Amino acid sequence: MPHFIIVGAGECGARTAFALREKGFDGDITLIGAEPVAPYERPPLSKEGLIHAHPPKFVAALERYAQQGIDLRLGIDATDIDTLGKVVTLADGQKLGYDKLLLATGASARSFPGIAGTGERIRMLRTHADALALRTALHPGRHIAIIGGGFIGLELAATARKLGADATVIEGLSRVLKRGVPEAVAEVITLRHREEGVDVRCGETIIGVEDRTDCAIIRLASGEAISADVVLVGIGAQPNVALAEKAGLAIDNGIAVNDRLETSAADVYAAGDCCSFPLALYGGRRVRLECWRNAQEQGTLAAANLLGTRNSISAVPWFWSDQHDLTLQIAGLADGAATMLRRDLGEEAFILFHLDETGRLLAASGIGRGNAVARDIRLAEMLIAARACPDPMALTASHIKLKSLLAA
Repeated sequence: MPHFIIVGAGECGARTAFALREKGFDGDITLIGAEPVAPYERPPLSKEGLIHAHPPKFVAALERYAQQGIDLRLGIDATDIDTLGKVVTLADGQKLGYDKLLLATGASARSFPGIAGTGERIRMLRTHADALALRTALHPGRHIAIIGGGFIGLELAATARKLGADATVIEGLSRVLKRGVPEAVAEVITLRHREEGVDVRCGETIIGVEDRTDCAIIRLASGEAISADVVLVGIGAQPNVALAEKAGLAIDNGIAVNDRLETSAADVYAAGDCCSFPLALYGGRRVRLECWRNAQEQGTLAAANLLGTRNSISAVPWFWSDQHDLTLQIAGLADGAATMLRRDLGEEAFILFHLDETGRLLAASGIGRGNAVARDIRLAEMLIAARACPDPMALTASHIKLKSLLAA
């Protein structure tokens, strides 16, 4: 009977295991996870999940794994892969043979240069254990300083204020979210944070961080010292590639896979945050996506391809972020855009459309309260997938439904 091994018991790995069963696979499935808890969703960790802290939002109830015949092994690392002999070695020395292998090892929080790891007052946020530890420091009268004005840092700042803690965000670039969203969207988000009492500092250079007994100190190049009860390092994530690299797999900003999620070794696949892949929709550009929906979609695709389907990646990149009462949604990749058009949706909600020099829609970035932009972003996503060149005037005219452009 064939044996499929999945290394990485996160969103992507768990989704793959269940999708294999849904697609009729009746062989053995082993799902290996380094964390001692069942697979859970990570996006809530910086939002509602941090407020409630325990338990995490599980991908599935623990008993479902047994019901589906999935051998879930938690709290143990895979340490070696013999791609020729098709054997995975675990940290306890056990060797497991496989017919096909999926690496869904995810990503880890990036450390700040000059800070040797974390401590009582210097933390990162990537796991449920991180959230539990951080939660104890977020309550009225406490102050959290966040290094990094990206999505995780800003979401955490919003959550800290909701819990009554003071929050300072320190960003080295000239504005927050500079690598992720257009300036007009970033301005709305920054203003909302400041209205909620978040101290947002941009263009600041940090020259040192001290983890003291009674507080943490962040020293800026300007000479200012910022004291906080806890410091959160939120400067992005790096793919977990050590196991793949040790096995001799090709690495390129993550585990390098083709458009079918195949690595450079036969019968070894990779999916989710840990891998980079060519995206035909953007001329074969190699990308790596750290987002919840990509983990889900690639989990389903990996299951199909492990079973021999050989489907190619076709999904449009999509991302969202909730901060205070605002929701940001982005569809597509705006790199290479020559034109940006704005569509106002009322109540301060709007979408920015990014088109290339031929008029083709590459991406859409929307911001608004609640679900104000959700429907139009979904329609924009469909236009992007269709490689559409919509009428620019129609894109900016809020009375013209995007659905009509899709039909055209």
